[in-house]
Amino acid sequence: VFSEKPVEPARELPRAAEGRLPEEDGLRQVLEEMKALYEQNLPDVNNTKSSGRGDLITAIKFRHWFLLRNQRCTGAYLYDRLLRISALRWDYGSVLPKVSYFVKWPSLCFQMDWFNVYKKSLATYMRSLTGDQGLDITQDMKPSKSLCIKVRCLKDYREFEVEDVASVLFKKHSQHFLSRWKCKQLIRQGFWSMCCHDPWPDGC
Repeated sequence: VFSEKPVEPARELPRAAEGRLPEEDGLRQVLEEMKALYEQNLPDVNNTKSSGRGDLITAIKFRHWFLLRNQRCTGAYLYDRLLRISALRWDYGSVLPKVSYFVKWPSLCFQMDWFNVYKKSLATYMRSLTGDQGLDITQDMKPSKSLCIKVRCLKDYREFEVEDVASVLFKKHSQHFLSRWKCKQLIRQGFWSMCCHDPWPDGC
């Protein structure tokens, strides 16, 4: 008890790879520590109230201080984690390539629910922009050198809407010259690859 475990989850977040979230084991250990502190404090508080034992007050305050510390660390960790989950929507779109790390621990299943609410709110806001057309503000976060890029299909993909025709069915290994903003999320999700060697987002 009274370890540095409450600080570790917050330290792990910056170390996580891009698009990934750290395991929830550290948070589970912090919550278990908080439960142990509460269970130790409860009988002492009852004894102090019933028998007026003033000698227990110092220990009660000591444990309570650590409970508050753990609470602050946990709140900061969960807030930062939700910010990173919202960033996944901007990077990968409404459909994430992998979401298994959201639900490894049942107590944190709220993350997927929060992500779904966030993406719906963002979609509603984007549809309200520029009249009936809407505006995808998640695209072109940085200026690009060209409006169109050449892409190669890495796997068969469903019908995809393009500007000049209603939709096109993309086959594996086929190559296409398309608007950059339409390709970005599918490239990140692994359906397409850019037919050039320049790093994203500057592109060809």
